[in-house]
Amino acid sequence: MSRKGKVLVAMSGGIDSTIAALMLHEEGYEVVGITMKTWDYETSGGKSSKKETGCCNVDSFNDARMAAVQHGFPHFILDIRDEFKDFVIENFVEEYMAGRTPNPCIMCNTHIKWRALLKRANALDCDFIATGHYAIIQQHENNRFYISKGVDETKDQSYVLWGLQQDLLSRTLMPLGKYRKTEIRQMANDMGYPELAKKNESYEICFVPDNDYRGFLKRRVNGLEEQVNGGWFVDKTGKKLGQHKGYPFYTIGQRKGLDIALGKPAFVTAINPDTNTVVLGDEEDLNRNTMLVNKINWIKYDGITDGLEATTKIRYKDKGAFSNLYNVDNGIDVHFYENVKGVAPGQSAVFYEGNDVIGGGIIQKSGWM
Repeated sequence: MSRKGKVLVAMSGGIDSTIAALMLHEEGYEVVGITMKTWDYETSGGKSSKKETGCCNVDSFNDARMAAVQHGFPHFILDIRDEFKDFVIENFVEEYMAGRTPNPCIMCNTHIKWRALLKRANALDCDFIATGHYAIIQQHENNRFYISKGVDETKDQSYVLWGLQQDLLSRTLMPLGKYRKTEIRQMANDMGYPELAKKNESYEICFVPDNDYRGFLKRRVNGLEEQVNGGWFVDKTGKKLGQHKGYPFYTIGQRKGLDIALGKPAFVTAINPDTNTVVLGDEEDLNRNTMLVNKINWIKYDGITDGLEATTKIRYKDKGAFSNLYNVDNGIDVHFYENVKGVAPGQSAVFYEGNDVIGGGIIQKSGWM
């Protein structure tokens, strides 16, 4: 048994998780690699199995296993397709059908992958679990574990980790958080994995590798097009502007692909599934200065006092906006100092104190003060 402990490392076969595993191995941890199979491309009805991406194809499984074999530590494949389908994919479909815009990667991290890792880690007597995320886990003087932004701001993944609870954070290692991606690529070269250093990264939803979520919804929901056919684009007064293809096929802030000519740029500003209407407006109509966030998970603190100042991010690539947070019965009211654009119900809101994640939740609705 290593004096540093035994760690179960999630290995997708990509550069980040592979280097994370090898770093921990070199540091003296007893490493066990595990690759999680979350889905089969064929079951999503895609055009070609060659378009499998990320951690869900045979090549990735083999790459992860090969790295483990070469460095003398065990590797397993964990089949979590049923759990993934029952929660992540069904949630994805239900959210779009409710007129919201989900973030399946966050749901997967929060409810599926980490829990599956911890369960298997306990079965294998591992002290820790580890991933290749670009974020940093620290412990506050109040003894709570919390997430901070990774050093490489272009790769920081703290936004997608807000849902991790204390029992998960206390057992998790993220060795890449203090490095830049360029440094990780150099490590891959130095460790004899030049092909990893050149490996392309996928930013698509793993179970929609053709990046056509509308086609995915049509294949998953029987008779979807018939259910939503004949809906209307309307302006903010309710005036009909023209027919659309169905409310689930649009997202807040969308400008391209509307297939309607109004003589000026138009943006999706609201979606109403009850009436199958999609509201169009000008870019300034996307401005909001308040929003309600529910399904809160606090990380750095076990709660907040009303008026706490925080930087709030409403999407992954968002720089964040200064805001005050207020407790309400069904979540947190966020009051922005200045207007923000494109607040989309269903997306995540993550609250920061400097580089530290205070907590996060799901955007329920937005509005004006």
